[in-house]
Amino acid sequence: MAHIELPELADMTPKVQALLKPILDEKGTLGEAVRLLALREDIFLATNNMVKLYLYAETGLPFSTKQRIAILTAQENGCKMCVNAHKTLAKRLGMSEEQIDQVTRGVDNIECEEAEKRLLNFCLRAARKESYKILKSDIDAVKGTDYSDAQVLEAVAITAYFNYITTISNVFGLEDDA
Repeated sequence: MAHIELPELADMTPKVQALLKPILDEKGTLGEAVRLLALREDIFLATNNMVKLYLYAETGLPFSTKQRIAILTAQENGCKMCVNAHKTLAKRLGMSEEQIDQVTRGVDNIECEEAEKRLLNFCLRAARKESYKILKSDIDAVKGTDYSDAQVLEAVAITAYFNYITTISNVFGLEDDA
């Protein structure tokens, strides 16, 4: 149970209500993370925009790579709710149970190209407090595996988003939304 009182749909701003009512009608419930973010319309809208741009939009990285980054970063940050939510999303985006299980067992267990493993390990380093120790040579090593500057930026942005959302989820004691 969340450490603070979470709003119900009726307590949210009209703009947030309009975005969340279809989800509530479809699922019958709103997850704790969504309800927490809805305490502030500006925070909700900014976060919602990041999710749409980073995870749902077709971009320079495939959906499977984005979900692997999401799950690995959430695990790194100890956010069970986020791990489970992204395992569910990964299934909806076409990843098999076996592929998802590989991710939860760590980068070395994922059947993918070595270049992607290097990118995923780089993202895990970026997720840690010591990210300031990453050097140009570390970035060049990832780019040397045929990732562009834009793809590396996107991967780090997804990692940073998960540091953000897992911090919010962990601090406020949010439960499993999956």
